[in-house]
Amino acid sequence: MVIISDTSTVSNLIQIGELDLLKKMFGSIIIPPFVNKEIRALETFNIDIEAYRKANWITINFPKNKEGLSVLLNVLDRGESEAIILAQEMNAEYLLIDEKIGTRIAKDYGLNTIGLLGVLIKCKEKGFIDKVRPIIDKLRNDAGFWLSDKLYNRILQEIDEKYQQ
Repeated sequence: MVIISDTSTVSNLIQIGELDLLKKMFGSIIIPPFVNKEIRALETFNIDIEAYRKANWITINFPKNKEGLSVLLNVLDRGESEAIILAQEMNAEYLLIDEKIGTRIAKDYGLNTIGLLGVLIKCKEKGFIDKVRPIIDKLRNDAGFWLSDKLYNRILQEIDEKYQQ
């Protein structure tokens, strides 16, 4: 299974100490070089990335299609652009991406995308976590993960976890 990731899923899970959920769910993931650079930059914000440094199940691969990358850089940041091109080149089963425009473009490129919330729901379905809500709460409170109350409540209702009125 080939899984490519943009920065957001990895960086958010690092910030709440749950990076291993990606290993449990997918076994390994591949990131492009600029995503690696963005994740390593978390240290400048005093975020501990030791779990990332030790994650030998995360590998870095370079996208080859420079023309395609150049086209995407007109509308997306470099990390998203590299991730989309790499996912396309490697026929990834999933591209882990949260940003709305990047997700739409990735789908236009024929890629299967999944965001962090989708990963958490799959982790619960597979029995890797008991509840999604505490992890979403940590993401919102500790990592600054933005999620509207409406979507938060809808997700919790859909997965049969108590939601707020």
